[in-house]
Amino acid sequence: MIETDLAPGPERATGRRLTALLAATSAVTAANVYLNQPLMGAAAASFGVVTDALGAVPTATQLGYAAGILLLVPAGDSHDRRRLILGLGGASALALAACALAPSVWWLIGSGFAVGLLSPVPQLVTPLAVALADRGAPGVGRGRIVGIVQAGLLTGVLASRAYAGAMSDLLGWRAVYGCSCVLTLLLMLVLRRALPHVPSGGGSGRAAGGAGYRATLVSLPRLFASQPLIRRITLSGALVGIAFGAFWTALTFLLEKKYGFGPTGIGLFGLVAAASALASPHAGRLADRLGHRGALAALIGLVVIGWLLLLPGGGGLGWIVAGVVVLDVGVWGSQAASQTALFALDPAVHSRLNTLYFTFRFLGIALGSLAGTLAWAHSGWSAVALIGMLTTAAGLIVAVFPVGRRSGR
Repeated sequence: MIETDLAPGPERATGRRLTALLAATSAVTAANVYLNQPLMGAAAASFGVVTDALGAVPTATQLGYAAGILLLVPAGDSHDRRRLILGLGGASALALAACALAPSVWWLIGSGFAVGLLSPVPQLVTPLAVALADRGAPGVGRGRIVGIVQAGLLTGVLASRAYAGAMSDLLGWRAVYGCSCVLTLLLMLVLRRALPHVPSGGGSGRAAGGAGYRATLVSLPRLFASQPLIRRITLSGALVGIAFGAFWTALTFLLEKKYGFGPTGIGLFGLVAAASALASPHAGRLADRLGHRGALAALIGLVVIGWLLLLPGGGGLGWIVAGVVVLDVGVWGSQAASQTALFALDPAVHSRLNTLYFTFRFLGIALGSLAGTLAWAHSGWSAVALIGMLTTAAGLIVAVFPVGRRSGR
C-alpha cells in the first residue's frame, strides 16, 4: 500500500518505497516523450537533411502521446492497471529501439509517433497510486501522493532534455534512444516484481456497471458534461496549457537567436525549472488544505506573475531565469491541484478523468506551441508574453470563479 499518515511503521516504509518507484516510473516514461527535442539537429545531419525536416518528429511524438491518452488511458477503469502499465512499457521500449535503428527520416517519424502513443504510463500510474493509498485510509494524503508522483513526471520531463543533449554530443543521437530503451525495459522488470494487483475502478472490479473498454471510451463526453467541476478543471488546464506551450516553444527561439544557445545549452536550461519538481508535492498538500479553488487561485496566479517577469525577458537572462522558475512552479503545481480535485470524485472513473484532463491539457499545449511560433515570427517575444498572460488569466477565471452550487469547493 502507499504510505499514509495512518500507516504503521513497516507498512509505511513499504509505502515510501512503492511511492518512490511509481514516481520513478512516471519520470522514465515521461522522459521518453521529450528526449527527442535536443536530438533533431544531430539526426538531421546524419540523414543529410535540413533541421526543419526533423521538426515533424517531436510533433508526431506529441500527437501520438495525445492519442495514447485519449484511446488507452480510459482502459484503466475497465482493466488491470498493473498489466496495462507493464504492457505499454514493454511496447514503448520496442518503439524506442525502432527509433535508435531508424534508417530514414520517415521511419524515425513513424517510430516517434509510436513512442508517444505507447507512453501515457504516468496517466495510469497516478490513479493507481491513489487507489493504493485509498486501500489504507481513503482520502488521507491524496494530494500529497499525487504531488509526489507528478514530481517524478516533471523530473523526467526536465532531465530528459539535458541528458539527451549531453549524451547526443558524446555518443550520438541513436545512443540516446538505445539507452532509454534499456532503461525502460529494466524498469518494467522491477515493476513486475514490485507492483501489487489492484482491481480496476478503484477496487470495484470492472468499471461502473461492469462496463468494458468500449463503454468507458464512449462515456467520456457524458462524463465531461456531468459536473461543472470537471468542465472547469479540464478547460482551465487547457488554457494554462496554451500559455505553457507558447512559452517553451518560443523560449527555444529566443535562446538560440538572441543568446546563441546550442542544443546542449537549451537542454540544460530546462533544469532552471527544477524548482517546480520540488514544489509539486507541496502543491498537492495545498489542495488538501485549501480545497481546489483556493489552491488553483494561488498557483495559477503564480503563472500570471511568471509572465509579468518574462515580459522583459528579451532584455536579459536574469528575467528569463526568474520567470521560468515562477511560471513552472505555478503550471505544474496547478496540475497537481487539479488532479487532486478530480481524484476526490468517484474512484471508478479516475482513469477517464485523467484522460479528459490530459487530453485537454495537451491540446492546449499543442495550440500554444503553434500560437507561440506564429507570435514570435510576426511580433517577437512581447507578443508571446501577451498570449501567455491572456490565456493564463482566462484559465484563472475559469478555475476559480463559481458557476453554481454544484461547481465544487
